[in-house]
Amino acid sequence: MPLTQSWIASANDADHPFPLNNLPCGVFSTDELEPRCGVAIGDMILDMARAEETGLVDLVEDPLFDLPYWNDLMEQGPAVWAALRARLTTLLAADSPERAKIEPMLVPAAEATLHMPFVVSEYTDFYAGRHHATNVGTMFRGAENALPPNWLHLPIGYNGRASSVCVSGTDIRRPWGQLKSPDHSAPAFLPSRRFDLELELGAVVGTASEGPVTVDEADAMIFGYVLLNDWSARDIQAWEYQPLGPFQAKATATSISPWIVTRAALDPFRTAPPPREVELLAHLRDTGPMLYDIDLDISLAPAGKPATTIARTNYREMYYSSAQQLAHHTTSGCPMNPGDLLGSGTVSGPERHNRGSLLELSWGGKEPLTLDTGETRTFLEDGDTLTLHGQANGDGYRIGFGTCTGTLLPALPDPYAR
Repeated sequence: MPLTQSWIASANDADHPFPLNNLPCGVFSTDELEPRCGVAIGDMILDMARAEETGLVDLVEDPLFDLPYWNDLMEQGPAVWAALRARLTTLLAADSPERAKIEPMLVPAAEATLHMPFVVSEYTDFYAGRHHATNVGTMFRGAENALPPNWLHLPIGYNGRASSVCVSGTDIRRPWGQLKSPDHSAPAFLPSRRFDLELELGAVVGTASEGPVTVDEADAMIFGYVLLNDWSARDIQAWEYQPLGPFQAKATATSISPWIVTRAALDPFRTAPPPREVELLAHLRDTGPMLYDIDLDISLAPAGKPATTIARTNYREMYYSSAQQLAHHTTSGCPMNPGDLLGSGTVSGPERHNRGSLLELSWGGKEPLTLDTGETRTFLEDGDTLTLHGQANGDGYRIGFGTCTGTLLPALPDPYAR
């Protein structure tokens, strides 16, 4: 699919992340405007509240954009999503007869502050990247036992904290936690010494379910995708995770990018899953190309210093798609709701420079990573800023996610000191 031309010149720039083919959904404010829904187009943001108030966007009887989140629109389902996309394309296309009407509703992105784009209902994170699972398993159990016996049969996940999900640009505070002593004596309560990131893609569920759904039905339920950083305290995790899995190690924060890239915008970039060593059960079986060709990378900038790109990978490396994760999530009868967020699991590739976490890049701290500044890292240091980037590359355009960034602040003083 080629670039769709817009009368907004910046949207026609092959290197701009927000062409007319994209139309990602976010929430923004300015000095004059309270937070409201917006759609990114080139270097501008379309004020959806004004577009609806004036009748230029009129999709259903009740207002969809009177509150600063996209949940109300998501609840309407795929037919309304498609109608909105078609209407916006008509309004913003190069030959639009309504340019004069919509142009006053555009706000320069440079003047806007971005906010959480939706209200997170529930959050589930998965462990669905084979390279990541193999690397981590090899570190802790040896290559012969790298993957758990269930891993090739189902997407493993855990229920995280919706309250900890925050928008890009939010500072992250190094957490305190209970850490295992090196000599296996009594544990100690200390700031995490092995704080890490995980490069992921997050699927945003748009419509509800009340029972098991198929993979195809699950795919249709997904409104769009965000970049996601699953901040992880590896030392807290090592002590707490047996026998029930991650808990406080994953509760500090989960950062997401401020723009939801819709499933429709990514459809041209669908790609097939990897070959299956074990045939999946019927409820998880592949029904088509449900992964996406999305380039992803991580940069790390020490405090006051330039950034180093520390990893590059692609979402096509995943073993299970978000649709398979969502379908499996519903098998118990677990209801899914608009605004549910599903983390893909760490996206890693086959080579060292494709690894999506410092745990893998430094091989558990044994192989320090050298930055362009000459400094080394095994895990994150106070003042480090992590930024995730993502884009799908089309014919003369790209579908970008913006950035997902966060800076690690020092731990607070001991909250229990007396």
